[in-house]
This record gives sequence, structure tokens and C-alpha cells, in this order.
Amino acid sequence: MAPPPLLRAVIMGPPGSGKGTISARIIKHFGLKHLSSGDLLRDNMQRKTEVGILAKSYIDQGRLIPDDIMTRLMLNELKGLDRYNWLLDGFPRTVAQAEALDKECQIDTVIDLDVPFETIKCRLTARWIHPTSGRVYNLEFSPPKVQGIDDITGEPLVQRDDDKPETVTKRLQAYDAQTKPVLEYYREKGLLKSFSGTETNKIWPHIYTFLQTKLPDVSQKDAATPR
Repeated sequence: MAPPPLLRAVIMGPPGSGKGTISARIIKHFGLKHLSSGDLLRDNMQRKTEVGILAKSYIDQGRLIPDDIMTRLMLNELKGLDRYNWLLDGFPRTVAQAEALDKECQIDTVIDLDVPFETIKCRLTARWIHPTSGRVYNLEFSPPKVQGIDDITGEPLVQRDDDKPETVTKRLQAYDAQTKPVLEYYREKGLLKSFSGTETNKIWPHIYTFLQTKLPDVSQKDAATPR
């Protein structure tokens, strides 16, 4: 009997949409290899590879990393995953990257987290941290006992630049401008599956049900044998 075809999936969603949480659950339940462009970039910059040094020079200037550099980085990594089901996260970010990926492999499905920008703004701007320990508070879900003060040390909390309202707005606008055409590209190919909602825990069961039609749940001992 022929083995089931391998799944080639992409997950997309704006910063703060719960992509990290959802990706972790997909990996746990369905055993996909997770390839995050952000993780891969950080690793290459740390190891000072040729691509890492090049990418860092753009980041240091506050410029976007060109499509050809990102594509080279990701496609090179994918060569080692040709025998696995995988999930791409953070790539492709532009139509040019999506077209380059298409030349190398056939994408089966694109999971789009469609979370309202207002929800994301509330979520990210409510986050404050204690810089010394890295403790994170959320004014909505897990606020400090005293506003603006760390529970343990009594030291003041700060808001990361990334979480300040004006920065969050800019990040969301940039995502919208850059990534909407990519969503459209996959929608036209019939590969886009959007999941709308304001809470990760309510979106997840729908994604889980959808992926069960493609792969067995490997996190359960009595997982169904793939047919």
C-alpha cells in the first residue's frame, strides 16, 4: 500500500494573532516539522553564516530582507525535510517568495488566522514586562497586583517598544500591505483556509478538525492508522 502523501502547509497571521500557540499545537498533535523564518534567521545570524551576516546588515539598517535572501535561506532548509510533513511559519511573506516556493514544491494548504486588528492591538498593548526577570504581565488576563509594579520585586514594569500602540499599529499596517497579496495569491489557487475569531482557544478546535481530514493525531496512542 502506498504511503499517504506528505503534507506541505503554511500558516499565516498578523503579529499577535496566536500563530506561535497554534503552530505549537499543530506540531504536538500532527507531528509536522515546524520551520519558522524568524527562528532560522536568528540561528543564522548567531552562527554568522553568509546568509546570516547578509540578513543582519539589512535588519541593522531597518530595511526588509530581500526576497532572494529569504528564499535562499528557507529553500535550503527545506531540502533536509523532503521526507517529512512540514509547516512553514513566516514564509512566504511576499508574492515573489510564494512563486519561488511553488517552483520547488507543491503547497497543499495555507492556514490563515483571521483575527481582527482591534483584538490584536488590545492583546499586544496590554503586555508589560519586568525587564530584569523577563516576567510578563497582561493587563487583561494576568495583571500585576499593583498597576505598573512587579509582584515579586516591587520594581516598575516597562512596555517593550514592539508593544507600544503606535508600533503595533505600524506592524499591523506593514503586515496588511505586504501579506494581503500573498493571501490573495493562495486564495486564487484554492489553497487558503481562513479561520476567524478573537480567541486562540476558540479558533484552535476548527483548525484541529480541518487538519484531521489530512493527517492522524499522533499525540494519542490510539490514533487512527492513516488510510
